[in-house]
Amino acid sequence: MAKIFLQRPNVDEDELKLVEEVLISKNLVEGKMVKELEYLVAKYVKVFHAIACTSATIGLELALRAVGVGVASARPLTYSCYDEVIIPDFTHPATGLVVKTLLACPVLIDVELNTGNATADKIEAAITPNTRAIMPVSIFGNPLEMKDILRVAKKYKLPVIEDAACSLGSKLYDIPVGSMADISVFSLHPRKVFTSGEGGIVVTNNVKFAAKIRAMKNFGIVDNDHIGWGSNYRMSDILGAVALGQLQRLDEIINMRYFLAKQYDKLLKNVDGIKLLNISLYAESNYQTYCVYIESERRDEIIVEMRKLGIEVQIGTYALHELPIFKNTKRVGNLPNSSKLHKHLLALPLHQELTNEDQYRVVSTLKELL
Repeated sequence: MAKIFLQRPNVDEDELKLVEEVLISKNLVEGKMVKELEYLVAKYVKVFHAIACTSATIGLELALRAVGVGVASARPLTYSCYDEVIIPDFTHPATGLVVKTLLACPVLIDVELNTGNATADKIEAAITPNTRAIMPVSIFGNPLEMKDILRVAKKYKLPVIEDAACSLGSKLYDIPVGSMADISVFSLHPRKVFTSGEGGIVVTNNVKFAAKIRAMKNFGIVDNDHIGWGSNYRMSDILGAVALGQLQRLDEIINMRYFLAKQYDKLLKNVDGIKLLNISLYAESNYQTYCVYIESERRDEIIVEMRKLGIEVQIGTYALHELPIFKNTKRVGNLPNSSKLHKHLLALPLHQELTNEDQYRVVSTLKELL
């Protein structure tokens, strides 16, 4: 029986033609394709600035440096473990690792059990005089309640950097994810809805942050002079072409994933032993990941069995405090919801190659194993 993959890149002839155009031009470094990609993202997200880079992790690093966190360009010699950045405990390790990279301190907070997202009240409870930034995550493409988070940030005069790695194409109250935080960062990793293989896009309406990020990703160059810290985080034009082809089909791709997610909703409705994550009635998720909550303690066993049967499934993501690298990281509370999601969430296959028969096979196999 054919393998059902967890995710498949949505690439076709459009991407091949654009890559061929780059190769013919012989301009392989950041150029026409990357500029067009940045333009399309900025236009869709409704922001003034979109800056492509080598990964979302690097994008988050550049964003933190731009707002002055840790070993930032403004303070290149400072070891600043007094700089705290509030992040959700339930996220990919990259969110916390990038804070550690800058010799700052992640502060782990719990998330909502029914959405997987951090909330304004949990963020506010973690703020101290050492807090330098708030970095929430719109997990799995599910939009954050950003208005409430921004209200808290304004109260304490803190910048908000949104780890929107999963969420390009998602909306809340018809407002695109990425348009509200001081800086948001999208990922173009192959597990994401839109991919270039590797890559990231930083978006902001703040002209000063945008200028800093553009300079830092290109050796600190401004007007042909090296005026500050920088490195080489430019995206190649080949990768820009791969992502651009998909961005030109953005609505088509999002609509397809929405349809497949709703099919899962119908098939899984009222299945004993399963809970679905809650998506706000006012949200339009890109469904980067379709997760179900397995109520029993058998989630890991189910993953093994489904893989044996040719169905690629995965955990949702991690509770950082349960990983060795974050064992001694500062946390607020016992983080019970994050721990439960870490141990009980199951990510199901969702991509453009998935057929009705595939979805029935996934759900019927899951039911049998439960």
